[in-house]
Formats: sequence, C-alpha cells, structure tokens
Amino acid sequence: MAIVVVDSEEGSDLCDPSPFTPEEMQVIPGDVSGFSGAMEGVAGGAAFLLCRRAAKLNSHAGQWALPGGRLDPGETAVDAARRELHEELGLALGEDAVLGLLDDFVTRSGYAITPVVLWAPPNAELYPDPAEVAYVYRIGLRHLLRPDSPRFVTIPESERPVVQVPLGGDLIHAPTGAVLVQFRWVAMEGRLGERVDHFEQPVFAWR
Repeated sequence: MAIVVVDSEEGSDLCDPSPFTPEEMQVIPGDVSGFSGAMEGVAGGAAFLLCRRAAKLNSHAGQWALPGGRLDPGETAVDAARRELHEELGLALGEDAVLGLLDDFVTRSGYAITPVVLWAPPNAELYPDPAEVAYVYRIGLRHLLRPDSPRFVTIPESERPVVQVPLGGDLIHAPTGAVLVQFRWVAMEGRLGERVDHFEQPVFAWR
C-alpha cells in the first residue's frame, strides 16, 4: 500500500463524480449526521493520494483505498507499492522516493498490509486506470488533523474500536483509516510509539 505525498491546488476537486447514496451511508456504524459521502473541498497544499475503487471490481468496489495490491513473486513491499502505483495511477517513482514504512496492518480477511510512504515530485501527473480506479483525489494533509479526527465507534460484533477518519463528507475506515491515523501520529506529529493494530474494521469490510 502506498501513501504518496504530493502537492495539490486548492479548489481543484470541486465535484465528486460518484458520492455514496443515503442508503449506502446507512451501513456505516455510528452517527453519520452531516456526512454526505461526497469527497469535496479537500485539495490544497501538501497532500496524499486517495482512490475510489472502480465500481466493477470483484471486491470492495466503490470503496476508498490507498494505491496498492498483492506482491508478485520475488517482490518486496516497496517494489510492490511502486509497481501498483504505476499500474493504478500511471505514476512511476524510483527507490529514492521512498521515505519509509509504517507498521503492517492485518485485515479481517487475512491480508497483511505494509504501508510504504513515498514522496512525489512537484506537479506529478496522474493517469488512473479506469479498470481499477474510478477517481483519485489529492487530500490535503491538514484534513488528517481535523478536530473530529479520528473517531471511534463500537459495534456488537467486536470488542475492538472501529476507527473512522473524516475526510470531506465521508468517513474512511480501517484498514485505510488505520494506516492514515498512524501516518498522522508518526509521520506528521512525531509520536513514534503509536500503534493501530488494535483498530477494528466495520463489518462490511470483513470480506
């Protein structure tokens, strides 16, 4: 999984082409009052890349995700993150773009995700693959520091807290949400000892 730090221009993302419907928002645990599901007004300044997955994908279609995918034989996590970034968004970054790694996050479906933090050059051009990515946003890093972020809610299916990261008019859940929280705490705030492996995913993401 790639957390790509890029530049962004304020006002460049005025329209979300595929916001969630009110019915889809109802499956999110906790209070969703004031959340529309739309990702609007989030660009500006230093940012990271967040994708809405294509609607026709077999798993997690239409959900928010950081660029990434499975390792090919013989690949390292860094190799895979760079390859997937190029395949999904047309962005080729060398090994010198790697800033570091965050903790692995093990999902309910049994995958171990390794977050790789990379730095993209100014004015990096993106060419999303429509088979995998419906749309890609440049989310200003300041939005990770919102006073209502992160949120934690409880669900009857688990004793662990479900993490929610408010971005725009939507809520980002684990594993993506957990990775973003650790990125904030460790990379942005310097809280090196913070861990997020105890954060829960909502039930709809357990598959």
